[in-house]
Order: sequence, then structure tokens, then C-alpha cells
Amino acid sequence: MNRKDGIKVKNLDGMHGLINFVMPRRADSEVYINTKLDVTNLVEYMNKKKKQKGNEDLTYFHAFAIGIGKLLYNRPLLNRFVINKTHYDRKDITLSFVAKKEFNDHAEETFNVVKVEEKDNIFTMSNKISGKVHKVRGEKKTNAADNFMNNIGKLPKFIRWLIIKIVKFADNHDLIPQSLTSNSIYHSSVLLSNLGSIKCGAIYHHLTDLGTNSLLITIGEIKDEPVVIDGKVEIRKMCEFGATLDERIGDGFYFVKSLKLLEYMFNNPEVLEEDANVRIIEKQAK
Repeated sequence: MNRKDGIKVKNLDGMHGLINFVMPRRADSEVYINTKLDVTNLVEYMNKKKKQKGNEDLTYFHAFAIGIGKLLYNRPLLNRFVINKTHYDRKDITLSFVAKKEFNDHAEETFNVVKVEEKDNIFTMSNKISGKVHKVRGEKKTNAADNFMNNIGKLPKFIRWLIIKIVKFADNHDLIPQSLTSNSIYHSSVLLSNLGSIKCGAIYHHLTDLGTNSLLITIGEIKDEPVVIDGKVEIRKMCEFGATLDERIGDGFYFVKSLKLLEYMFNNPEVLEEDANVRIIEKQAK
């Protein structure tokens, strides 16, 4: 049976038909990958674009976000999820992140989810993310998912335990209202953490058994590093990425090839201006 957010995958091979019973929890199925991608061409591209009128708010996070969105259009297994021991193809491609209302230790955090439409590109994605962040920092009210978490988190321990049990049961059987899941980072295609904005390197981060999120990516700071190219040492702009994948939806081989495709896009940043659903794989093969 399909869900509000996904279409049941049919004709799974034997291994994937059994793996949900061998490793029933998402936390049991995590694969960690840490890599550095050359973003020299992307840095040059961004410096050029930000000088153009109307692009002043363009950031590296916007570029990384649309690149990852395009990646999921090209590598659809990354947009699968497993819940209640069943595989689903997610109906939408959504990226989530947590934003602070202010830059201090005690500032309130809020969940943010943006949908990557087929016609999106780096400029429309920049507008979407900037609009979300400005709204968060300019308004006092929070969304339904934030309100739910804030209210439940203040209840006595036993009641919290019971409510989460009920929520997990409801989630497994697709009973949670879409008004809650649509703004939940735990129900997004990819959860992004931009650690480069605080001058930090990428880290490994766990997935959760609550929700449907199967892919979490942390983005580190862009740094100058020596790289050997054709026997010569060059200083290149490198960015560290840490990724956690639910291996029940795609194995390490599939994910490593996906990272290569992401690197291709950053080496050829003009493709970020194309529609998100444009096939990049064929261009990479040329």
C-alpha cells in the first residue's frame, strides 16, 4: 500500500526483501562516508555570479543544496526510504536544515524544509532558502513541527515516552497529519548541516528511527589545500563532506558513484543553472 509521502517499491530483489528483517532499524543500517571534493571551479563561479546584480545573497550552501537536489533527480535510489519494513520511493525531493533565529548559544532553533521542484535551479533555490531563513529570523511564531516538538519536550518523562511510542506507531502506519511531516526534518529526502558557516569541518552524524529520512549530509569549511595533479602540486579549494546513508536503500558502491556525480557538477557549476531534473549522467559520460 502506498503512503501520503511515498510509493511502495515492488519487485525488490531477494537481498533487499530480507534486509529489512535482518536490520529492521535505520540506526542499524547506517553507512558513513567522508570525502573531500574539489570546489575550485565552483568558488570561481560563485565569485563571478555574486558580483552580478540580484545575486548578492547567493551562498555556497545554496549551490550545494541545488547540487544535491539535482543529484537525487539523477540518482533516484537516494530518494527512497524504509519504514515498517517496507521500501518506498519518495513522491517529492525535499531538503531540510535547522536554522537559528540568532547566532548565540541559547537562540531558538527551527526546522526548515524546502521542496526541489523539477524546474528549480541555483537562483530559485537561493530564493527559497533565503526566504525561509529571513522568515525564521523575522517572525516570532514557529511552524507546526516546531510547536509539536516544543510542547511535547516539556512534558513529564513517562508521558513523553508514551507519546513518542504512539507517534512512531502512527508514522509506521501513515497516520501522522501531513501538516506535521511536511515541516519535519525527519521526513525529508536529505537533512543538510552547513558546518562550514561556523568554520567547522564535516562530521559523521547519525540517522534516526523516527520518520523517513535516509540521507544526512554535513558540509565543512572550504579550505586551500595542496593537491597533486599530473605530478605537480597545486593549491585547490577543497570542501569536506560527511554523509550518512541507510544502506537498505542503496549500497556504498551506489553512493560513491553519486558523490562522483556531485563532484562533476561542482567542477562544471554552470549545470547548476539548468533545471533540477536535467539528466547530468549523460553529460558526465561524454
